[in-house]
Amino acid sequence: MRQKVSMQQIADYVGVSKFAVSKALAGQPGVSDETRRKIVEAASQLGYFARRHGHAAAGTAPAAAGAAEGDTVMVLLPNVRYQDRQSLYWGPIVDGIVSGLEAHGLGMIIAAEPRADSLARRIRPSAVRGLIGVGFVSNRMLLEIRHLELPFVLVDHEDPLIPCDVLFVNNAECVRRATRFLLDNGHRRLQFVGNVRYARSFYDRWIGFRLMLEEREAKPEQEPDLLSLEGENRSEMTESLGIILGRMKAQDRLPTAFVCANDSIALCVMTALMKLGVDIPGRCSVVGFDDIEDAARAQPPLATVRVDKEALGRRAVETLLWRIARPDAPMEKILQSGEFILRPSASVHR
Repeated sequence: MRQKVSMQQIADYVGVSKFAVSKALAGQPGVSDETRRKIVEAASQLGYFARRHGHAAAGTAPAAAGAAEGDTVMVLLPNVRYQDRQSLYWGPIVDGIVSGLEAHGLGMIIAAEPRADSLARRIRPSAVRGLIGVGFVSNRMLLEIRHLELPFVLVDHEDPLIPCDVLFVNNAECVRRATRFLLDNGHRRLQFVGNVRYARSFYDRWIGFRLMLEEREAKPEQEPDLLSLEGENRSEMTESLGIILGRMKAQDRLPTAFVCANDSIALCVMTALMKLGVDIPGRCSVVGFDDIEDAARAQPPLATVRVDKEALGRRAVETLLWRIARPDAPMEKILQSGEFILRPSASVHR
């Protein structure tokens, strides 16, 4: 059996005190960000996080409805302003988590933007079955969760230094398929649109786009403003796009196809292009991601990638319960597939 790594060993490795290691690994204040990063990296390299499990014992079955202890799961929504149940992307995921928990007779507590140092005061570990994090969860928060020894899974986020079960849509492969369609139909000047640093899902979609172009030895358009595009709402984003795309049109640099990080961005691209008098799909094809309701209603209807986001939420619940029952099993990264939906916004380039 592998010997457990101690905090003193980590302290000796980094050259700090055991007290600093304790605070850093608990996600508590009192150490600098740089020192915390070095301690967490050292802990990961030394295997400190390996086989450290939650408070549930191996083989524990899911709690029955009405159980006095451990019949609740905490759902962590750090960016609740954009990740509430009204969100076109996050809302269905949360709905899926709710239905999954209800199917097992489990209740739910939503924690919105808690500070790491306050989480311990809000949770009584014996009363919480585990935790599901939705979207980006900070490194400090994940350390605090591990310090509480709560089983947890993450949806659409992972931390390279803190192992846990994670669930994603297979973003890269889905966008590879959409990009392949465009390349197979004559497009050679393609541009990705969306802030690739906004979310892990956006980054993975951009990677899928680039991988397909490299595979076909096609050169991507590289308009930096489109790869860092942000906006609080569609009108603001459409206005920004109008300036960027207008400049590209004036310089005769418009690509023949736009692959967008999500449908909302794609719809803004279409609106901006039409205001500039650009024919869709005759001059430019546009592809989105998510298949929101507005995609099919758009004129022309938007080609996109359809993903079952509620199924992703339900799978997160099943994965958490699976982890609780099997604390010693290897960590898993689950990728859910999607389907490319061809609609009139994308066509053959002649």
